[in-house]
Amino acid sequence: MHRSASLYAAIDLGSNSFHMLVVREVAGSIQTLTRIKRKVRLAAGLSANNQLSPEAMERGWQCLRLFAERLQDIPSLQIRVVATATLRMAVNAGEFLATAQAILGCPVHVISGEEEARLIYQGVAHTTGGDEHRLVVDIGGASTELVTGNGAQATSLNSLSMGCVTWLERYFTDRNLAQENFDEAEKAAREVLRPVANALRYHGWKVCVGASGTVQALQEIMMAQGMDERITLAKLQQLKQRAIHCGRLEELEIEGLTLERALVFPSGLAILIAIFTELNIQCMTLAGGALREGLVYGMLHLAVDQDIRNHTLRNVQRRFMVDIEQANRVANLAVSFLDQVEDEWHIEPISRELLLSACHLHEIGLSVDFKQAPLHAAYLVRNLDLPGFTPAQKKLLATLVLNQTNPVDLSSLHQQNAVPPRVAEHLCRLLRLAIIFASRRRDDLLPAITLQAEGETLTLTMPEKWLDIHPLASEMIEQECQWQSYVHWMLDIH
Repeated sequence: MHRSASLYAAIDLGSNSFHMLVVREVAGSIQTLTRIKRKVRLAAGLSANNQLSPEAMERGWQCLRLFAERLQDIPSLQIRVVATATLRMAVNAGEFLATAQAILGCPVHVISGEEEARLIYQGVAHTTGGDEHRLVVDIGGASTELVTGNGAQATSLNSLSMGCVTWLERYFTDRNLAQENFDEAEKAAREVLRPVANALRYHGWKVCVGASGTVQALQEIMMAQGMDERITLAKLQQLKQRAIHCGRLEELEIEGLTLERALVFPSGLAILIAIFTELNIQCMTLAGGALREGLVYGMLHLAVDQDIRNHTLRNVQRRFMVDIEQANRVANLAVSFLDQVEDEWHIEPISRELLLSACHLHEIGLSVDFKQAPLHAAYLVRNLDLPGFTPAQKKLLATLVLNQTNPVDLSSLHQQNAVPPRVAEHLCRLLRLAIIFASRRRDDLLPAITLQAEGETLTLTMPEKWLDIHPLASEMIEQECQWQSYVHWMLDIH
């Protein structure tokens, strides 16, 4: 049987970069096999009268020759190649496309701005957790897509003629990173946004996610600098001042910003600031996928799972042969404890959800070996593809399962940036206690426990004589009191 029958490829000929994604279908989900990205900067080759230069076309063809080698192993009906804004605009796009199709051996579809927006939204819907009433922002090289939607259904599709490459050539052409350059770029972006702003506000959103290279770059900067992953206008303004301080594009240095991304970062940043300002966006996070994922899921005709995170957790549990009954037992105990300390600790819904996710994943390390199982679990969580979870959330989950037992590594809880350090400590304490009390793996042996929080002191009240008739459990709880005391977490047993 030909192994390529389950392979699918999506290629996106963007205005800044060309991307290729190759996946394998596995039991209704996708497994990424190859991701290739090349900076082609096609939009930089567009003249004032929208002629694509021979040099820009040659850069594109060279990239496609690399992609073509990988496509030879994939059935042609399972390959989708699309071109976006620059090839929509170029008057000589036909010349480029004829050679591109000959190189790839399959059709290249120039898609409309609305179709691009729809595919981006589908990619986000299939890969991004959180509230489903969302606004999706994707800043490309020559166009910016803004989409509102609910669940799998987009409610408004907008493709605007501005992008990080075209704004670079228009407002930062002198390579100056002066306040005036940013002011002009932001003003122009806001003018492009105004005609669609009212319609976007009418449809509304509860969360905003970004699916562009600019947002990816911002995420990497914030992770490198130890900030939390939420993008806010204040952070964007802070980065703009840092760029202005650098003075010129070739001198731009920001911790976490790659050289590859630096050239178009200021122009993308100006567009994003304009979007935040014009639409009064409070917060944005990084989406799990975009156009290429939308293409792949479209070929597979897979329905959008209404709860992406739970779908991911079920797949991981199945893959690593987790005892699901035990995972549920630990999760139920953790919820019971959490409810009892809620008035004092005020744990937000997303933190509650991440605690439950850690409960469902805490035993995956046993599939490697019992020895150092928490370490194996942390490694797996850190490195697995977990649709629905952001990079920062994955780091928190890995940190929680690492600290599920044995001495606590307090520094790791403080180095994650999905939740404040104190909240991470609270989640860790509840997870550890739930694991201890569920260790017999039987529902009928779970004691009736009262848990109270007063500041950072936890008080456990046990049934009378329960510790006397459960000496091993008593020893485990005594050991836990010691371990928590080493990091100044007070745990009293009554």
